[in-house]
Amino acid sequence: MTARLIVFPVRGRNWCFSRSIQHSITGSESAQNPSTLKDLWKKISTEKPVRENAELLVDFVSNKMNKGWSGLEKAPEGSFKNRIYGLGLRLLARVKPSEIFLKSISKDITKVEVAFPSSLNPRLVRRRLRHIALRGAVIHKKYFYGSVTLLPLTTAFAILPMPNIPFFWVLFRTYSHWRALQGSEKLIQLVTDCSEIQNSGNGDSDGTESKSKFGTHDLAGPPWVLKPSEDLEKLLHCKDDEGGLSQCAITDICKNFDLNANDVLKYRNSL
Repeated sequence: MTARLIVFPVRGRNWCFSRSIQHSITGSESAQNPSTLKDLWKKISTEKPVRENAELLVDFVSNKMNKGWSGLEKAPEGSFKNRIYGLGLRLLARVKPSEIFLKSISKDITKVEVAFPSSLNPRLVRRRLRHIALRGAVIHKKYFYGSVTLLPLTTAFAILPMPNIPFFWVLFRTYSHWRALQGSEKLIQLVTDCSEIQNSGNGDSDGTESKSKFGTHDLAGPPWVLKPSEDLEKLLHCKDDEGGLSQCAITDICKNFDLNANDVLKYRNSL
C-alpha cells in the first residue's frame, strides 16, 4: 500500500509531518478487524506467529475502545458520560502530533510519497523524516514499557463505585505508544532501504535487491518518492504576526492535501 506524507515548516524550526487521510482504506481496515470474541477466536491460530496473533488482539481491543469512545461522544449534554468525554478530549489534546503521525504509519505500507515545498532541500526532508522516526522509536519504546508497568497499579481503582478512568487511560496510552513504536520502526525501514539504494548508486551489475538489517528491498521499486510541490510552496507565504503559518493557510493546506487541521495546529503551537 502507498501512503502520502506531507512535510512542511509551520513556524520557525517546527515542521509538520502528517499523512493524507485515505477514507476508503481506513474503512476497509476497520471492516477486517475482528468485532466479536467469536471472530477473534476464529482468526487467532496456533500456526500463526505470536506477533500476528498479538496484532489481532490489539486490533480487537482498539476496536472496542473506539466503539466505547463513540458512545461517550453521543452521550446527552451534562450527563456523567458526557463529562468523561470532555475529560478525554482534554487529555487527548496533550498527545504530541508526532505520535499521531507515527501511529498513522501502518505495517502494510510498502511505499510512501513525500510531498514537500519546492524550496526545501530533498536531502533535508529525508533527514528530518529519519530523525523523527529514530527519535520516536526510542521515546515510544520507553513510554510503552512505562505504561505497561502502570497497568497493574491502576487496576486498584476498580474498587471505587465509578468507571476506572485511570486504567482505561493508561491502557489507551499503552496501545498508543505501541502503535507509534511500530510506525517508527516501519518508517525507519523505508528510510534505511531508500538511503542504501541512493548511496549505492548503480550497485552490483548483477544485483537486483538491496539488503539491510531491516529487510530486503527490490531495487526496481524504491520504497518512497520525494515530490517537491509548487502548490504547497505557494500556500506557505501567508504568515501570522508571530511568523508562523496563518489559520487560513493551514485551512487551505489541509483542504488541498487531505490533512487533519487539529494535528497541523498542534505542530504550529508546539514549542
